[in-house]
Amino acid sequence: MKSIQNRFLKDYKKVSRIITGRIEEFRKVWKKRDNIAIFKEFIFCLLTPQSKAKFCWQAVLNLEKKGFLFEGDFNNIYGELLKVRFRKNKTKYIIENREKFLDRRKFKLIKILEEIDDPFKARDFLVKNVKGYGLKEASHFLRNIGYSFELAILDRHILKNLYKEKVIDEIPENLSKNKYLEIERKFREFSERIGIPIQHLDLLFWWRETGEVFK
Repeated sequence: MKSIQNRFLKDYKKVSRIITGRIEEFRKVWKKRDNIAIFKEFIFCLLTPQSKAKFCWQAVLNLEKKGFLFEGDFNNIYGELLKVRFRKNKTKYIIENREKFLDRRKFKLIKILEEIDDPFKARDFLVKNVKGYGLKEASHFLRNIGYSFELAILDRHILKNLYKEKVIDEIPENLSKNKYLEIERKFREFSERIGIPIQHLDLLFWWRETGEVFK
């Protein structure tokens, strides 16, 4: 374990300042209760399943620039998701969730999350009430808006690295809730053993896979 820890700490030293800066950016979004920034992250996390994060974020920026983020119809939105997989379904999800959680341009989900004030209960609420959100997407959203840094975002990059480091025995084809929580627990325990906070380790894994710290 000592050799594994040293290897991770060596990598972490290279990007710790960047990772810390990115986490601080996330933290400021929730601290300011930035309605637009939070809604953009909400839509971004709707788009990310099985799609490249950079393409998804660019799609969100395009929707915002053209005035479609809050008010675009199906064709407006669909036309901006060209590089996003399953864009027909995801366009429907955006519209359905806007109708449910937007009051004009006020994102009602902010108030709901304030009242819950518990990351695990908040994640469960999102999974049950947001069309298109599973545990991964809900965890991703809550991290990106700075609401919580305790939840694991078990995407393919994270699972691949956890398998590589023998934290898990295999990369599951499907993640049931119980399997997700089991791997999340193992991820957290691994994080504690090597002395790198889970929210930092998540972004470090991303950096190891992609060469950058993104979202």
